[in-house]
Amino acid sequence: MSQTAIVAGGCFWGLESRFQKLAGILDTEVGFTGGLLDKPTYRQVCQDITGHVEAVKLEFDPAIISYEKLLDGFFNFHDPTLCRDNCMSQSSQYGSVIFPLNEEQKAIATEVLAKVKSNGRFSCEVDTKIKDASTFWPAEEYHQSYYKKHNVSEEVDHWC
Repeated sequence: MSQTAIVAGGCFWGLESRFQKLAGILDTEVGFTGGLLDKPTYRQVCQDITGHVEAVKLEFDPAIISYEKLLDGFFNFHDPTLCRDNCMSQSSQYGSVIFPLNEEQKAIATEVLAKVKSNGRFSCEVDTKIKDASTFWPAEEYHQSYYKKHNVSEEVDHWC
């Protein structure tokens, strides 16, 4: 039986593309969550008036990839710091956030985040937040699997 995870870390196009290559990921969907407005559009989120972040909803097979390993991938796929020139320091829609969907995910996310903050891997402070999941609003269709549809390498979108 599959499970669902929601994470945000920079531009959702690049994050989705990286997760699509990870064994055990069954499906991905990009969208917005964590904000105040119902059914936000990409334009509204980009204007920084909704409080939403660009996020990826992941359906995964826990027999192939655990939630913990999925979060390990998350931290490998984006820069969770507020280093100068990091996209997160430029726009609130790119925040690094884990949205646990239950208490088990919350406990695992808390443990993984503590390890990331203490392992010395990043030279700047890790600014990832853990927030209770709220409504996930799918982005417009042209955003879904953007890199596949447009034959673009995610390397063009390094970190952001």
